Amino acid sequence: MNGRTDGQGYEVRDRRERFRGKVFSVVTDQVAMPGGRVVPRDYVRHTGAVGVLALDDRGRAVLIRQYRHPLRRVIWELPAGLTDVPGEALPAGALRELAEEADLVADRIDLLVDVHTSPGYSDELIRIFLARDLTEVPPERRHQRRDEEADLEVVRVELDEAVSMVLAGEITNVACVAGVLAAARSRDRGWAGLRPADSPLP
Repeated sequence: MNGRTDGQGYEVRDRRERFRGKVFSVVTDQVAMPGGRVVPRDYVRHTGAVGVLALDDRGRAVLIRQYRHPLRRVIWELPAGLTDVPGEALPAGALRELAEEADLVADRIDLLVDVHTSPGYSDELIRIFLARDLTEVPPERRHQRRDEEADLEVVRVELDEAVSMVLAGEITNVACVAGVLAAARSRDRGWAGLRPADSPLP
């Protein structure tokens, strides 16, 4: 491959794909360091994801409980999913995930926070939205959930209680941690500083 740089002098001299799956690939880049050495860097290239912190009219956060196989247990999460639908805008993807995983429609959506989940080994970015003015999807129009989502549990939790769950280590999913804390801080500031849902990616 031709050498590529990120604008800070870290030129990529070579790239080899080690694995390609549906959600991510694993590559090894040969990277020129500022001191002159060229060193290998293995990392995950991820398709990206969206999540949504939905708040009902009582100020409760809509969270889900879902099984995650790498951890071999059920954990607290936000309604979320991959950005793998061609041509779908990120806010639309977030609203789709909210409908599919929590049976909810939101009339208002704002950008809450962007999170690089683990930049030491992955380029994954999750964009987390704040959804409000919620209504339920009619039963006859609800998404048929399957596999891990088949026994997904939807729970409404007071936002301050969710913050306490984060600080107690009960919520560990990075998107959920970031969404809960950002929503609580934004609420305390009167929702000042929220970015438009269609803001450019970082």
